[in-house]
Amino acid sequence: MRAQIAVYVVLMALALIAPLLGLYPVFLMKLLCFAMFACAFNLLLGFTKMLSFGHAAYFGASAYITGWLVTVQGWGTLAGIVGGVAVSMLLGLVIGAIAVRRQGIYFAMITLALAQVVYFICLQAQFTGGENGLQGIPRGSLFGLIGLGEDRIMYYFVLACFIAVFVFIRRIVHSPFGQVLKAIRANEPRAISLGYKVDRYKLIAFVLSASLAGLAGSLKALVLGFATLSDVSQGNSGEVILMTLLGGSGTFLGPAIGAIVVVTLQEYLSGLVGSWVSVIIGAIFVVCVLVFRRGFVGEIERWFAHRN
Repeated sequence: MRAQIAVYVVLMALALIAPLLGLYPVFLMKLLCFAMFACAFNLLLGFTKMLSFGHAAYFGASAYITGWLVTVQGWGTLAGIVGGVAVSMLLGLVIGAIAVRRQGIYFAMITLALAQVVYFICLQAQFTGGENGLQGIPRGSLFGLIGLGEDRIMYYFVLACFIAVFVFIRRIVHSPFGQVLKAIRANEPRAISLGYKVDRYKLIAFVLSASLAGLAGSLKALVLGFATLSDVSQGNSGEVILMTLLGGSGTFLGPAIGAIVVVTLQEYLSGLVGSWVSVIIGAIFVVCVLVFRRGFVGEIERWFAHRN
């Protein structure tokens, strides 16, 4: 426990001083947004054992809605974020209500199919800008007092959101509700036999995961100033699965570490190898799955557990 607290303290200190070390704040914010996205997805996969193939629908839909609200409708930054998260929550409720009644590959295929419907809507709808997406999304300000146009201020706002989401997920998992989710993950028929309304618990977890994924999408749109079809594409759903499994599904830090690895590789390898970056990341993923079956963080936790 002490070692875990020490790790969190060190990571917190590094996050606080990262912009002062000469690292590009926009890149750091992108890392935090995708780390938040992966943590949200892990709430579903790692702690409830539900594999969604369409989580980009909530990430991208929220990015579009927030961008549209602050750009076209003139809403404030916080109101735009709340609007985007509300839409992703509603999407999660509708899709989850349909999907949680099925298990395994059937659940995954339903989420994939409905996410493709969301992608098609974003492609055809006028307010999304079609293939061009939404451009020039302003960051605005907080309460009309703190301008977010300066990168460092925006970075600390995104960092605060990430920390809040991380703590919220930990609180959920360690709550009685989270214990039921773990019971469903371990043995769903037994959880049903104990009298738990499994579908209701799974739906709540699905909606929470979709909402947090939407928050990550809204922040990403504000940070980069645009929302495009790539945000809601199937490729984005595949990437968040990769991030979660690479870092360690069912761990708290694992998805964030996986997101940092994948986004960093994409950022720095794309300029060197171009379109081959996907092939290289895929090869790295295969090697890591063979060597680190529980992901980076999962294997480290197992090593410490055996040592003690």
